[in-house]
Amino acid sequence: MAQKNTTREEDYSKWYNDLVVRADLAENSGVRGCMVIKPYGYAIWEKIQAQLDKMFKETGHQNAYFPLFVPKSLFEAEEKNAEGFAKECAVVTHYRLKTDPNNPSKLIVDPEAKLEEELIVRPTSEAIIWNTYKGWIQSHRDLPILINQWANVVRWEMRTRLFLRTAEFLWQEGHTAHATKTEAIAEAELMLDVYTEFAEQFMAMPVIRGRKSESERFAGADDTYCIEAMMQDGKALQAGTSHFLGQNFAKAFDVKFADKEGKLEHVWATSWGVSTRLMGALIMTHSDDEGLVLPPALAPIQVVIIPIHRTDEDLIAITDKAMEVSIQLKKLGISVKYDDDTNKRPGWKFAEYETKGVPVRIAIGPRDLENGTVELVRRDTKEKAVVELEGIDEHIEELLADMQDSLYERAKQFRTDNIHKVDTYEDFKEQIKTKGGFYLAHWDGTSETEEKIKTETQATIRCIPLDSEEEEGKCMVTGKPSKGRVVIAKAY
Repeated sequence: MAQKNTTREEDYSKWYNDLVVRADLAENSGVRGCMVIKPYGYAIWEKIQAQLDKMFKETGHQNAYFPLFVPKSLFEAEEKNAEGFAKECAVVTHYRLKTDPNNPSKLIVDPEAKLEEELIVRPTSEAIIWNTYKGWIQSHRDLPILINQWANVVRWEMRTRLFLRTAEFLWQEGHTAHATKTEAIAEAELMLDVYTEFAEQFMAMPVIRGRKSESERFAGADDTYCIEAMMQDGKALQAGTSHFLGQNFAKAFDVKFADKEGKLEHVWATSWGVSTRLMGALIMTHSDDEGLVLPPALAPIQVVIIPIHRTDEDLIAITDKAMEVSIQLKKLGISVKYDDDTNKRPGWKFAEYETKGVPVRIAIGPRDLENGTVELVRRDTKEKAVVELEGIDEHIEELLADMQDSLYERAKQFRTDNIHKVDTYEDFKEQIKTKGGFYLAHWDGTSETEEKIKTETQATIRCIPLDSEEEEGKCMVTGKPSKGRVVIAKAY
């Protein structure tokens, strides 16, 4: 008897973990805290990567690659950054193994192969990159430098969840150098706009653009911008960050340039990144109890065609028509899979592609060929329709566009329904305990109040919204003056 799937209402965390495995996206590996991203999961990541890469290049950025290992002395050079990541670092101390003289079948670290200087496995690449930029920058003519790298990083997490928090994960990290503060701030804001456009137009995931509080900023940044998304359980997920680094790293690594008057100045910097946790965001924004629901823009397979047949002759005739439809769709840039695997029954295939979130499913049988129609099912609403084969390519193109828009609007409405204004700390504590969502509340701007909220409720100030209007009020905790509301929520 088939095992019943865990529903979101029963156990949201288990539903998520089960779905990642059931949809064949990823699995835990033999290395504690690390994951294996399986082909279907990686295909979705490749779609994310390809679109973001295109957007980065359209805004003038180039890709490069920097070493995985960072000498400890370089890592320590920017003190705030080193302190911020110190507890998560993996450190290489030796470079060789040898056979244990007491047990020939066992390998041990060779004590004579100790590194002269310990190496940090990068948790982020500012240190190694700014040490490199020092050799690239002499004059204002060398600026700006607009570099991105696609890489893996290691942050030694003990409590991990597939895609959301793993010891090793994939990401991109942009690192730019500028002649002026104004240019660097404009760059940080531009990349926040790029992330916002990607999240909303391609992931169909509405986000709130904001600025982090001082205690939540990236270690070594003067300012951190972010996009925050609401998951179906009401928790927040930080979907991307863009940092204005000021001159902190330039001063730490002595990166100077001669301006137009020949005066030496430290450069101004930014860094920005998103990671494979976007996969988690994609799953938790749209999916349902039956499986993944993928926005068409990021679905590796946008349309699957399944033949319904009893005889080999039926299959041959259906295959001819399916190939014809596939060619029409591919000409419109729509990805199609024709699944004629005779070892699996149509019912199994229906369930499989529903679990994998394929946006449109087409079934074709002998009677459909006679009638010049197909049965079409859209994944987001599960609506079935009998559609004429004539003009089916344009029909599906319009349907996919409608699904993309509908998923965004559905997620946006869910967020709207779960944003709450609160004015007293008692109300906030009561509501955050019993229901999720984002809470808009006044805050006095102090780290002491922020820490009190976090300690007592496990909620954090997610961001100070960039588009919020000034509103005189009183901090819900201390009663001190406040000029605007911040977003507070429990988060991943």
